[in-house]
Amino acid sequence: MSDNTVTVQISPHQGYQFNNHFGDQVPDLRTDEPPPLGTGTGPDPTQLLASAVGNCLAASLQFSLAKYKQDAGGISARVQAEVGRNADKRLRVLSMDVRLTLGVPGAGIEHLDRVLAAFEDFCTVTGSIRAAIAVQVKVFDSSGAQLK
Repeated sequence: MSDNTVTVQISPHQGYQFNNHFGDQVPDLRTDEPPPLGTGTGPDPTQLLASAVGNCLAASLQFSLAKYKQDAGGISARVQAEVGRNADKRLRVLSMDVRLTLGVPGAGIEHLDRVLAAFEDFCTVTGSIRAAIAVQVKVFDSSGAQLK
């Protein structure tokens, strides 16, 4: 049984553009398909999926650090989604590579090994799609040193 229900209302705008309504407190978002179908004036569904993965992982890392009262100095994420054809020749997201970067040097963060070992388990989105899409996660600090 679900702990929560999330509802997004999507309505047509024009062509391949759609208005996404998330609720009264959140501004609407207009999505669009890239050319040649759409005009590319808004994020497309693949970009939204990549954004959801990156955002969720960054928030999960932030949450895990906060449990130990550690400050990451801001966490940025870069997600590359590989899109290709499956066995049925349908376009699919085949994999995602996620790079999370802390805003501070890793050497100054206490319990970093515990945080890096556990934070991905808190990410609802990544945990939900990993059965179908390979998601590789790397974490770097502000100096460019790879931590995970």
